[in-house]
Amino acid sequence: MRILLIEDDAVLGAAVRDQIAGDGQSVDWVQRLDSAHDAMAGAAYDLVLLDLMLPDGRGIAFLKALRTRGDVTPVIILTALDQISDRIEGLNAGADDYLVKPFDLAELSARIGSVARRYTGNPNPIITHGTLDIDLAARRITRDGKPVSLTAREWALFEAFLARPGQLLSKAQLEDKLYAFGAEIESNTIEVHVSRLRKKLGTGIIETERGMGYRLGAP
Repeated sequence: MRILLIEDDAVLGAAVRDQIAGDGQSVDWVQRLDSAHDAMAGAAYDLVLLDLMLPDGRGIAFLKALRTRGDVTPVIILTALDQISDRIEGLNAGADDYLVKPFDLAELSARIGSVARRYTGNPNPIITHGTLDIDLAARRITRDGKPVSLTAREWALFEAFLARPGQLLSKAQLEDKLYAFGAEIESNTIEVHVSRLRKKLGTGIIETERGMGYRLGAP
């Protein structure tokens, strides 16, 4: 997934960014709402993590503006505002989840995964695909009953395919899911990850449409 983090606290922002990156996801971190508007104008995000109190305005106004123009990007609010009225306001404005600071970073990862699964139409973290049994929440996978170990990037790439079964994904789309703005990307990075997934999960797990991209193979 590609995630936009809108958080002005430098310490917390760095910790959240590192947590998301450690999960193998792409994250762009901005500290102001005007920068968030610019980021969303230039990239397609799978999820937004939104602080409510920012130097140039309130996150609630930003969220309401998103929903008013029909933007359905999932939003998780991260805030120190812990009153019931604050939570109700955030959820009524269109937030998908509300997490009060301070929070556990592992819980944040779990909530990100939960919201992402709901938006793909299958909230169940347990998936069977051919000989593969996949637990997205626990990040565990077995092939013919034997555990398979994936790196964080391999997980993130495989999740992108699972979220869009049968859909052709271009190399550029996949790079957007894995890498933030400004990250150096080797020209064959996606090909390398796809090759490793095939070795670990089966040669037919990902199909190549030459010159166009990749898709999840049939079970």
